Amino acid sequence: MELYVVFLAFIVVFAVVLIAKGIKIVDQAQVVVVERFGKFHGVLYPGINWIIPIMDKPHIMEWRKNREFVDSMGRARVLPYMEGRSVIDLRETVYDFPRQSVITKDNATIEISAVLYFQITDPVKASYEVESLSEAIEKLTQTTLRNIFGELELDQTYTARENINSKLLVTLDNAANKWGVKVNRVELQDIIPPVAIREAMEKQMKAERDRRATVTEAEGLKTSQILKAEAVREAEIKKAEGLKQAAILQAEGVAEAKIKVANAEAEAVKIISAGIGQSANPASYQVSLKYIEALTKMTDGKDNKIIYMPYEASNVLGAVAAIKDLTGGAPQK
Repeated sequence: MELYVVFLAFIVVFAVVLIAKGIKIVDQAQVVVVERFGKFHGVLYPGINWIIPIMDKPHIMEWRKNREFVDSMGRARVLPYMEGRSVIDLRETVYDFPRQSVITKDNATIEISAVLYFQITDPVKASYEVESLSEAIEKLTQTTLRNIFGELELDQTYTARENINSKLLVTLDNAANKWGVKVNRVELQDIIPPVAIREAMEKQMKAERDRRATVTEAEGLKTSQILKAEAVREAEIKKAEGLKQAAILQAEGVAEAKIKVANAEAEAVKIISAGIGQSANPASYQVSLKYIEALTKMTDGKDNKIIYMPYEASNVLGAVAAIKDLTGGAPQK
């Protein structure tokens, strides 16, 4: 009886352990590939799943991991290592590849690093189509980078990042498709040339900046001189227009003054004609007065001891006689 109880207890414990071992809980966005006697049997999806212990076991995949440490020089380092995992994560995975050396078309050796974003779409292919999925993706990325950079010259590597990323994405996606992997994005992190080339590039960039500064300064000086010349030209034009306008106004003033003087003299002649009647010539009277006024101005002056006599003295007498004729008698003393 006691033996029966012990045997029954053993059976119960074994059943409990068997049930506990057979229950598999899979988290969201994860799956487990199950093998039965070493052969693919099925896929466990998120939730509670049941497997037969001993007969069924999860497939173990090698997965790349990074371990950070500090070296003897105090610098932070990343050491990659492989880890066995029975759970396959269906979320997007980020691979940060270590820096590697590549040779460009013009035989320049540079160091590059890249980041890869991929996602497992078929866990069965990812488990059985390749021995180590993470290592295969890493090696494929490295070789593709070497091929792409081998077709470019050094200067092109800095200006064609988008083109490099596009080519890398297409190549990796096509190759990884048979492994049940979808490559979503590839980004180049760093492109580091050798020290000598970097120094030469820095000198070239400095020379280019100096050249641009000189050109900009020359263009500014040229523009300044052009503006100054245009300003001088405009000032000269305005000045000439002002002088022209002043000369025109002055000429118009002189002409208007002469016209008024002539009108006044004509009016005086009319008055004289009306006063002396028809017995004398008013024009002779005006000429005589002008002649006498001119002689008066010639002899006028302080301490003037020079006596001016006309070339023909009879002209003076004639002028006086003309005045006498016009006034109708002898001049008054």
